[in-house]
Amino acid sequence: MDINFFKQTRILDGGMGQELLARGLEIKGTLWSANALLQNKYHDLLLNTHLDFIRAGAEVIVTTTFTTRINRLKDNNIEDKFEYLNKKAGEIAIKAKKEFPNTLIAGGLPPQNLTYEADDRTEEEITKNFNEQAKILNPYVNFFYFDVWSSIKEFKCGVKAIKEFKKPYLIGIHISEGTNLPSGEKISEIKEVIDDQVLGIMLSCVSPENFEINLEEIKNLGVPFGFKLNGFITTKPSPSYHRNYLKSKTFNPSEVLGKREDLTPENMAKIVKKFKDSGATILGGCCETRPSHIEAIARIK
Repeated sequence: MDINFFKQTRILDGGMGQELLARGLEIKGTLWSANALLQNKYHDLLLNTHLDFIRAGAEVIVTTTFTTRINRLKDNNIEDKFEYLNKKAGEIAIKAKKEFPNTLIAGGLPPQNLTYEADDRTEEEITKNFNEQAKILNPYVNFFYFDVWSSIKEFKCGVKAIKEFKKPYLIGIHISEGTNLPSGEKISEIKEVIDDQVLGIMLSCVSPENFEINLEEIKNLGVPFGFKLNGFITTKPSPSYHRNYLKSKTFNPSEVLGKREDLTPENMAKIVKKFKDSGATILGGCCETRPSHIEAIARIK
């Protein structure tokens, strides 16, 4: 694909996992969106959700693979479904693309351990996990999306893990609050690991307020930049977040992280316009961002 794709304003999709839950996907352990891949009865729901985001204006959809990472599947005792689930996510994204051929598919590579926390395992382990998931997704995708990662080490591992596929990548940095990644590092440190295959750098699954306080630093990286904004009250989990996750394995993230009521489609579009006017060209949503939000954002393109 064109390495300069995101130098023009582009619209990404919204939050697939929370949207599927809102549309009736049942909670099964901590599989969340992966349950839509696991059960055949949800495949049409998943396809139609992709299509609704595209109809709303999304030019890029992300494979529904945030919870098909091997460690999450092990937590739910279905690690034997790893290849099937990732392949099915690619197949369903391709079905959506067949209806809208100009749509690009991003291979979503999630954090390989806990969400919103830096992965403290070895680089070898992390790279292996990324590579195994990318290898399955590769035939279906135009590029890879490093989805909500929390440390520079993870980005270093990700770049290495996808090198053999010779495809570009879009970076999604997570910052829960303030101006440091959960690892304690600064956004500017990403310069140490990116190469000429980077399509752009986003802040992912962050609040509008958090993006704003980091806007100048990400802008100064000198590559296309933008965001996938969420509608959670917080993404800095309390100790109970992972305690509940490890023990009960039955909760919806919004029950713990909270859902904002002020980020209506109209309000989010106003916020996005301000960021667009500041130079952001990659405009999208994450958790609790619905097709109606993407439609409102697409109008300001």
